[in-house]
Formats: sequence, C-alpha cells, structure tokens
Amino acid sequence: MKTIRIGGGAGFSGDRIEPAVELAKFGKLNYLAFECLGERTIALAQARKQHDPSLGYDPLLIERMEAVLPYCADEHIRIVTNMGAANPQSAAKAVANVARRLGVTGLRIAAIAGDDVLGLLEKNDYRLIERPGWVSELRPSIISANAYIGAEPIVEALRGGADVIITGRVGDPALFLGPMIYEFGWAFDDWPRLGRGTIIGHLMECAGQLTGGYYADPGFKDVPDLARLGFPIAEVDSEGTALFSKVDGSGGRLDVSTCTEQLLYEILDPTAYYQPDVIADLSSVSLKSVGPNRVAFRGGTGVRRPDTLKVSIGYQDGYVGEGQISYAGPGCLERGNLALDIVKERISLVGLEVTDLRLELIGVNAVNLAAHSARIQAPPEVRARVIGRTKSKRDAERLGAEVESLYTNGPSGGGGVTKGIKQVTAVLSTLVPRTEVVPSIHYEVA
Repeated sequence: MKTIRIGGGAGFSGDRIEPAVELAKFGKLNYLAFECLGERTIALAQARKQHDPSLGYDPLLIERMEAVLPYCADEHIRIVTNMGAANPQSAAKAVANVARRLGVTGLRIAAIAGDDVLGLLEKNDYRLIERPGWVSELRPSIISANAYIGAEPIVEALRGGADVIITGRVGDPALFLGPMIYEFGWAFDDWPRLGRGTIIGHLMECAGQLTGGYYADPGFKDVPDLARLGFPIAEVDSEGTALFSKVDGSGGRLDVSTCTEQLLYEILDPTAYYQPDVIADLSSVSLKSVGPNRVAFRGGTGVRRPDTLKVSIGYQDGYVGEGQISYAGPGCLERGNLALDIVKERISLVGLEVTDLRLELIGVNAVNLAAHSARIQAPPEVRARVIGRTKSKRDAERLGAEVESLYTNGPSGGGGVTKGIKQVTAVLSTLVPRTEVVPSIHYEVA
C-alpha cells in the first residue's frame, strides 16, 4: 500500500528552526509542513502589512526557507505552510528570492489567497461566537478578518506542480490533509478518510508537542534531551492509518502518552471536531506503541463538513499598563503587600480608569489567585506586579509610573522596577457562509 511521509516543521511562529532542518536532512520526507499561524498572529501580521505593503508574512519565513530549501530541493520534499499570514503573495516572492540567492532553480511557489474577508464583514453583519453581540459593534476597531479555508486550494496547487505552497489562514490540519488528498486521490466528500486525515493533521500541527514538548514534568513525565527536541513524522497510507515517529537520535519522546495529550489538545467535543473540510470524530481513535518512539494510529472518522466557515476577527481593544518592583529580605512579603495597597489607593486618588486590575506578588499569588499571603511562609523575596487595562494610552503609562514612584514614595528596599504598555490586539470569531469565501492561487517561479 502506498504511503507518504510528512514532517511537522513548526508548531508556532517563533518555533525552533533546527528540528525542521533535521527532518529535511534525515526524515526521508515527501512533505514538510510548517504551522505558524496563531489566532492573534494574523492580526499582528495585518498591522505590519498596513505599515509596509510588502510585509505581513511570518517574520521567520526567510530564515526558515534559507535553512531548509537546499535540502528540500535535493530530496524533492514539497513544503506546505501558512507562513503567508496576511500577505501570501509577498511571502511567495520572498521565497522565490531566497531560492535564487541559494541557487535553487526551477522552484514553483504557490500563494493561496482569499481568506481575507474584511470586505465581507464591512458589508454584512454576523453574530459573534464567544459572546453576545454582532460584528458591526467591532467595526471601528477591526484590524483583520480571516476565514479558515480548507485543503481544496492546497490540493489544486499540488496538482498545478507547486513545490512550495504558502497560505494565509487555513484550518491547521489542512496543511497535512491537502497532501493526503492529493497523493491518495481522496474525494472531497469521502468523510471517513477526510476525518482520519484531519485527526492525523491535528496530531502533527503542534510539531514538538507530539514528541514531548509541553509535556515534561520531572519525576512524573520525564522527557530526555529537550534541548534537542526532535519534531514528528507521520507515515500515512491511503486508508488514513499512520505511523508516528521522529528522527533516530533526536531528543524528546514519542509514545502513546504524548500522542494522547496532543490528540485531546484544544478539543471541546471529541465526537465533533469542526474543521473546514470535515467534522472529525476522534472517539474511535486507537494509539498503539510499536517500538521506541513509534506509535501506530488507526480509527477515527468524519461526517459532512459545515456549511459555514469560522472567521477570526482581530481588533484593537485598548491598552495594558504594567509595573513591577522587587523586595527582598526580612519583611519582604509585608513590604510587597504595602506597595500594592499604595498603588491601589493611588489609582483612585489620581482618577485612573482601569479595568481588569491585578495586584499580585509573583511567587505568592500571581497564578493561584485564591492563595492568601497571610498563609504563605515568609519567602526570601517577592516581586510586586500591577497590571490593568485602560482605554487610553496615557492611563496605561500612568499605571506603570505609579509603580515606579514607589522607589521614593513607598516601602523601603524596593528595586528593579520595570514598566511598560502595549496596545491590546484581541480576537473574536464569527461564522460566514462557505459560498462567500473564494480562494485563489498565484504562482511565482524561481
């Protein structure tokens, strides 16, 4: 039975590059997929594009391509990635330039566009998913609106001879499902196989999370050589069964436990995992160890895809102001609490408009909000942190300034003050009719 080997080259925008190079050199791959697009990432990319129309793609695109293109060209490995972010066409041009500079000739690069539906949301109103309300309420502050498109344009690009495929917003598993559909000739309504392929893509999409990243808990779940974590490989057959592995000698671990954690990652209902290509059902999945760092996958199915596509809306939502200061030695806990009390009163006295205010001592109650400092054994040091949301940049700046003023207006021994502000890029979602989203493909040749 025919099989293909797909490597997971990245699980987020800032992921390590060396494991992908290792996959390209030693993984005996047919495809290398880079999943680099988080919910907020595309909104931030859209903001960069607004400042410079030639940008808006992943900041590490060029560095990644410089690292892997020579090996992929030599081994005839096709690349599929969503590093196009807000500007797939500029990304394709950038990759073509990298290829020419490296002497990689004859490379055909496909840029898949059409996920940007900002114009659609400007003309029509849709209900929000995460909270009551309508898209129209966000319009003055919307930065981006991108629909999760599926694997069909990826398949079309592969049929068009693309060696590198660069998308914007697609369903993460579609980066892996597209090559399966193309290689095995699956129909776009073969729901059981599409379901299994989507589940395989879901297992692979976070790269190192399948091989022990985001898993280690020393003494309970030990992972060897995390500094050299190897990324996963899926060897898939035409029925949608798979063998997961990693490059021999690479760091990390791949077993039923790591695969199970990733299988359930970000899943609300295992019987109905909504994706643009299919609604996958994970409930019958079987994972079996078949050797060191080898896990066999079978099972899973799917049903008809939804008639709507999810749209991720990025919008500006005010500012966050923050300030921190440290206290150490005897009485540091009491001095830290006094510092927080002073800032809380100052916020009222100077009339700062702050919401979602947090006043906490890092190491005491910054994560466990229910912890009470009176029940904490005296620590050797504390770091007081004040953070809150504001509508205006000025109020965000003033919040940090109140912490800084504790140097000479607060408890004794304060030091190491940091302060800062950032504009909040928030994300909400809606659903739009599938028929309103029309992908397109543009080619570059190196």
